[in-house]
Amino acid sequence: MADSIKQQVQWFPGHMAKTRRLIKEQLRQVDAVTMLLDARIPESSKNPEIDSLTEGKPKIILFNKSDLADPRATKQWIEYYESRGAAALEIDCRSGKGLNKFRPLVREVLADVISKNEERGMPGKPLRIMVIGIPNTGKSSFINKMGASGKAKVEDRAGVTRNNQWFVIGGGIEMLDTPGVLWPKFEDPEVGDKLAFTGGIKDQILDIETLAVRFLTVMRDNYPEKLTERYKISGFEDMEPYEILELIGKKRGMMIRGGEIDTMRASVAVLDEYRGGKLGRLTLEWVK
Repeated sequence: MADSIKQQVQWFPGHMAKTRRLIKEQLRQVDAVTMLLDARIPESSKNPEIDSLTEGKPKIILFNKSDLADPRATKQWIEYYESRGAAALEIDCRSGKGLNKFRPLVREVLADVISKNEERGMPGKPLRIMVIGIPNTGKSSFINKMGASGKAKVEDRAGVTRNNQWFVIGGGIEMLDTPGVLWPKFEDPEVGDKLAFTGGIKDQILDIETLAVRFLTVMRDNYPEKLTERYKISGFEDMEPYEILELIGKKRGMMIRGGEIDTMRASVAVLDEYRGGKLGRLTLEWVK
């Protein structure tokens, strides 16, 4: 079971290979790159190829879904990226938290570009930003919340943006939305796990029960109090994760004919409730 998620997620759709090519082609047309990360899994939600693909461009790192993450961890991640020369900001596209700081941050990061445009007699030249992120990090929601003149397509599932699209967001800023780009394979199976936990990989290609069991392993080992608080269960610290899943299903009355526990239904509930923030503000990756 340890490698099950890794084995199921060794895929690299053609549109993602195309995205890498388009990023390289479009990079010379933009002034900076904005990269959205999932604040719950900042490392796993960052494509390791992005830094090399966007080398030489100023970076603005946005920690989206920060309302679902531990604020202490998010603060550490912001300090980590700032110490490495990138601008960083925590946001939440659902509530709009932090979005009012984005335009001023862009102008601060691109102060030299603005100055050069003025010297060349082009004071009103738009600042062009490429928006990058793996599927389901919230790129389209971010653009829409910023007041795009044309709405980007938004769905709560991975991989809905297929083509590069330009949007005017006001304040003299234009954004290039790119399809989410994953990578050919996960060298670390835990990366695949964490992406799947948060919905960054389509549930349709995964075994949901296996995924829920692996998630409960993490919760048992790191956040047992959250399981107790949400599901009103106790004494599970020495249980196998599948037994915990059964315990949750039984506690919720999720039964099928013959008195068996509906572990599939319990699996869906556990993952949905985690993704919806009902287990609390949890960060699965901290700065090392």
